Amino acid sequence: MSFRMPARYAILTRVLRFWLIGFAKPLHTYIMRRRVSRMVLTFSLLFATFAAPARAVELPELSMPAFWQQTFTGTNLKLGKVLNRTSSYTKYAVTYRSNGFKISGIMNVPKGDGPFPLVVLAHGYIDPDIYRTGQGLMREQDYLARKGFIAFHTDYRNHASSDDDPNLMRGLRLGYTTDVINAANAARNSNLAIIDKQRISLLGRSMGGGIGYNALVAAPGVFDSAVLFASVSSKAAENTNRWLRNDPVVRKEIFAKYGSPEDNPTFWNNVSAYTHFERVEDPILVLHGTADDTCPIRWANQAVNRLRALEKDVTYVQYKGAGHTFFGSTWTKSMQETVKFLKRTMA
Repeated sequence: MSFRMPARYAILTRVLRFWLIGFAKPLHTYIMRRRVSRMVLTFSLLFATFAAPARAVELPELSMPAFWQQTFTGTNLKLGKVLNRTSSYTKYAVTYRSNGFKISGIMNVPKGDGPFPLVVLAHGYIDPDIYRTGQGLMREQDYLARKGFIAFHTDYRNHASSDDDPNLMRGLRLGYTTDVINAANAARNSNLAIIDKQRISLLGRSMGGGIGYNALVAAPGVFDSAVLFASVSSKAAENTNRWLRNDPVVRKEIFAKYGSPEDNPTFWNNVSAYTHFERVEDPILVLHGTADDTCPIRWANQAVNRLRALEKDVTYVQYKGAGHTFFGSTWTKSMQETVKFLKRTMA
C-alpha cells in the first residue's frame, strides 16, 4: 500500500525545500566567513602576545656623572662662505661635528696671519623656530674679533642649519653642552692654522652661562677659562621650575620617571652643575646685573659662594641697576673686564 501526499502538502514541501536550500548556502557562507574572521583574530592575538613588542623611546640615564662619562668628539671644523668683511675681521659660516651631529655657526677671524686665541660663544635661549645662525651675541662677536680673538659662535643642535636631535628634551638639553665642549674640541682638532690651539676659552650668556657651568664640570681643562654673563642657575631644579615645568616631554616623561624637583630632590641635585663644582679646574669670570629679573642675582651669588667655598678661581663683578641685558657704558665696561680676564687666563 503506497502513501500519497495530498497535493497541498506536496506544494508546501517543495516550497520549504527550495527555501531551505536558498537559505542554507548564504548561511554556510556566513558561518565560514565568521570562522575565518575568528581564525584571523586568534592568530593576530597570538602574534601580538608572542612577537617582540615595539620598543618605546627610553629615557637616557640623567645625571652629571653619567653625562661626563661620555666621550666628547668634536671634529671636521670647516670654514664656509664669507658672510661679511670688515676692516678688522672676516665673518665666515662654519660647520663642525659634535658626537655625530652636524652643528652650524659663525666665526669672526681677525685680519692678520695669526694664530689667534679663540673664544667659543654660547648664546642664550632663542626659540629655535625663529633663531638665525649667529644670533644672540653679535655685539660680543664683533668686539672680541676687533680685540684680536677668533669669535666662534655655535648655533647648537636643533638650531639654524644644525642637525636635529629628537631626544634633546629627554636629556634636559644637555646636548647643548655637548655641542659647546665639542666646538672647542673641533677647533683644537682642526688643521686651521689661524687658530692658536693652546688658547681656547668660553663665553656664555643667560642659558649659555648655564651651559658654561655644565661644560666646566663635565670637561675640566677643555677651556682655559670661562666668562659667564647673566647666567641661568647652576641648579637644574631652579631652571626647570622657572621655564620647563610645562614642557610636554619634561612633564610627561622626565617627571613620570624621575619625579618633579619637589618629589625627588636627589635626582635634580645630581643633574646640576652646582652639586659637582669640585670638578671645576678653570678660572671663571661671573658678570651679573643687580636688577636682573630674568635670572635673579641670587643665582649668581649662590654659584660664586659655592665656588669660593671650594677655593676655585672665580672673579665676580656685579653691575648695580643693570638688568638681564647690558646696555651703554655697562656693556662696554663688562667687555673691557672680559678682555682683561681672557688675556690673563689665556696667556
